[in-house]
Amino acid sequence: MNNKLQTISNLFEGKEIRSVWDSEKEDYFFSVVDVISVLTESPRPRKYWNALKTKLDNEGSQLSSKLGQLKLKSQKDGKNYLTDVLDTKGILRLIESVPSPKAEPFKVWLAGLGSERIDEVFDPEIAINRAVNYYRNKGYSDEWIKKRLNGIVDRFKLTDIWKDGGIKKPVEYAMLTNEIYKGWSGMKASEYKAYKGIRKESLRDNMTDIEIALTNIGEIAARDIAKNERPQGLSENMKVAARGGRVAKSARDVYEEETKTSAISKENALDYQYKDDNKKLENK
Repeated sequence: MNNKLQTISNLFEGKEIRSVWDSEKEDYFFSVVDVISVLTESPRPRKYWNALKTKLDNEGSQLSSKLGQLKLKSQKDGKNYLTDVLDTKGILRLIESVPSPKAEPFKVWLAGLGSERIDEVFDPEIAINRAVNYYRNKGYSDEWIKKRLNGIVDRFKLTDIWKDGGIKKPVEYAMLTNEIYKGWSGMKASEYKAYKGIRKESLRDNMTDIEIALTNIGEIAARDIAKNERPQGLSENMKVAARGGRVAKSARDVYEEETKTSAISKENALDYQYKDDNKKLENK
């Protein structure tokens, strides 16, 4: 497969696939009918999709339960109509379900990704090398890469403490992280991303040195407080996370007073820019 197959948007070269970014869920939602049209070249893609949906339901597929609906502008008359949409994972599953020659290259690509992850299970260094090469190709310095990898290890130390405190669900980890971000920046992660003009990209990969430093201070403070006080459950850990955020806020205040410069920047590392407006998914 060629190197353009890096995002869902690029899977359909030269074809219009209507999509919407949901800033709360931090994911794209794609028009199912548009994808079906490209993959099958059917003159009646909506009818094709209805038949496929019935077939998947009869087979017990969970794909239908993942469907949502959004009002998308019609390519024919320019009016907005409720349209079936799937998120990124759902679209990939849909591609695997379509019996079409045009879907085969995508299936090969997906299988290749799966094979790479299996290889990494047997040799974790492959994953590390992939990450380092990715950052190098994006133009990050080796010194920055070292700090980034160390930061990932430090993050695990924090989540281990949270796990000991009874934190189990991914949404709880996200809430605690947001509490630290809000404590020193005034924004939760999704708001911070919007401020920087990024979406699915990593927030930390798009931070300045001082932003990363303040994030680290907040997380280290939360970790050390939790290590000493042993909070249990989400409520107690939220209070500790907020205190960690306040420690970082104090550091931010000193930095800004001494440098006369804001610690929060709109800078990002993207070589592209998003232009369309955010919309939210309406569940079916």
